[in-house]
Amino acid sequence: MKSYRTFKTALRALRRNVMRAALTTLGIVIGVAAVIAMMEIGNGSSAAIQKTIASMGANTLMVMPGQAASGGISFGAGSVLTMTPQDADTILKDCPSVSGVAPVVRARTQVVYGNRNWVPMSIDGTTPSFLDVRDWSDLADGDPFTDRDVRNASKVCMIGQTIVRELFGGQSPVGKELRLQNVAFKVVGVLQPKGANMMGMDQDDIVLAPWTTIKYRVTGSSLANPNQSSAASGGTSSSVDTLSHIYPNSQLSLYPAPSAIQQADTPQPVRFANVDQILVAAKSSAQIPAAITEVTALLRERHHIRLGEADDFTIRDMTELTKAMSSTTTLMTKLLLCVALISLVVGGVGIMNIMLVSVTERTREIGLRMAVGAQPGDILRQFLAEAVVLCLIGGAAGILMGRGSSILVTKLLHWPTQISLEAIIAAVVVSASVGIVFGYYPAWRASRLDPIEALRYE
Repeated sequence: MKSYRTFKTALRALRRNVMRAALTTLGIVIGVAAVIAMMEIGNGSSAAIQKTIASMGANTLMVMPGQAASGGISFGAGSVLTMTPQDADTILKDCPSVSGVAPVVRARTQVVYGNRNWVPMSIDGTTPSFLDVRDWSDLADGDPFTDRDVRNASKVCMIGQTIVRELFGGQSPVGKELRLQNVAFKVVGVLQPKGANMMGMDQDDIVLAPWTTIKYRVTGSSLANPNQSSAASGGTSSSVDTLSHIYPNSQLSLYPAPSAIQQADTPQPVRFANVDQILVAAKSSAQIPAAITEVTALLRERHHIRLGEADDFTIRDMTELTKAMSSTTTLMTKLLLCVALISLVVGGVGIMNIMLVSVTERTREIGLRMAVGAQPGDILRQFLAEAVVLCLIGGAAGILMGRGSSILVTKLLHWPTQISLEAIIAAVVVSASVGIVFGYYPAWRASRLDPIEALRYE
């Protein structure tokens, strides 16, 4: 009841001069509004930066096969063929810190369309989830291939903008056919341009196809040399060439041997299908260490690696990109915090100034209250309550103004913004704290007045 009467008396005192109270809270209003607006703009900008860096692979882990050795001789990275598509499925299922996986079978060969040819920087056989892992879901033209295409080893592909420019002269390639190792692939989609990555490599110079198609129709093995088309040019007896063998072999037999065309159209998959790497997308940059730990433990269990034995795989992460993103976010947060402190300190000084003026104007009132029995603590609580009420009113108005400013910035300037509930809650808490901190001295000074001297004050 005493607290209720104290706040009621404080509100009655503030209503005596509404204009002065409004001008007093203006500093808090502007400070809180600036904090909320800048926090929301900062959150939106930070989210946009994180999305941009994530599209470059900051949240992506590359699980590579390890290296085999015999007699002290190392056969190089990727010589242990133990990575399978089933490993990728299990990682997505059993690792909580992982948001997506994509097995990859790589090839390096010539792409031919009409009288033009080109050797792409990367020919990746993968699954449709590759687009989500690499943040490439929006296509410039056409549609992505499907999981059914992967199961059926369909001869379909998606190509990057560099392939479109070099082979198709900038025209739409959707529905047209290009050849990889003399195997015709129908272009079903065109990827959005990405430009160069952090290493300066062209990300648009790429061909994506179902991994089963690349594995069984194009390469028949893992990527062993840098240019498989150049390796095949030395002798074509072991490679599929459907253009050189147009007519089937006419040997008399009860069961005729399949022709080169039939073998290319109906490949026989092997029982153990290894992949060249697995791309793993962590849910966020902060969960990359947890994702590495989970993937390592899972693959060691699946590959039956005993305690103390070396891993037969290698996990690589984008540490430099993660550090750059973390430093950018930290710098932006500190900058906004400094601006918030300056704004609120200015508003708090205004509260203290006007409360000191109020104490001076109401000296006789203070003396009269003390003369009729008010204790110094009652006077202290009354003036402290007035300062807190002023700051809370200013904080509420600042929240509305800050949200409105954020919405206007989004609509007029098209800047990315993101609502921050933490900033709104912090604004209320900070407003009350500013009222207590900057209103305490005027309230303490009022409570220390001598009743007799206060009653004599003119």
